[in-house]
Amino acid sequence: MTELIKPKMMDYHRHLLICIGDRCCPNGEGQALYDTLSEKFKAAGLNAGDLRVKRSRATCFGTCKSGPLVCVQPDGVWYYDITDEKLDRIIAEHLIGNQPIKEWIYHQH
Repeated sequence: MTELIKPKMMDYHRHLLICIGDRCCPNGEGQALYDTLSEKFKAAGLNAGDLRVKRSRATCFGTCKSGPLVCVQPDGVWYYDITDEKLDRIIAEHLIGNQPIKEWIYHQH
C-alpha cells in the first residue's frame, strides 16, 4: 500500500484566481493574464513575506460573461472584464492598498 504524503503550502495573505475558461475567455485572455502574475507579484513584493498572494487558474467560475474574471479571496471580491492595465490597478489598490475597485466588482461576498 502506498503511503500518502501530506501536501505542504507556503503561508499567504490572499489568493487570486483567474478564470481561463473558453466560455468567458475564448481567445486565451485569462491565461495571458495569469502568465503575467509571477512577474507582477515579484515587482510589487507580493511573491513572499506577509503580503504574499497565491495565484491559481480556474476553468470556470460559473458566471461565463465579460471575462477575464478575477476572484480575490478571502475578500470575496469578484472582478469582470479584466485587462492587463486593470490587473495592475487591482494589484496596487486592492492587494497592496486594501481598497477594492468598486466599478469592476460584479459580486462581493
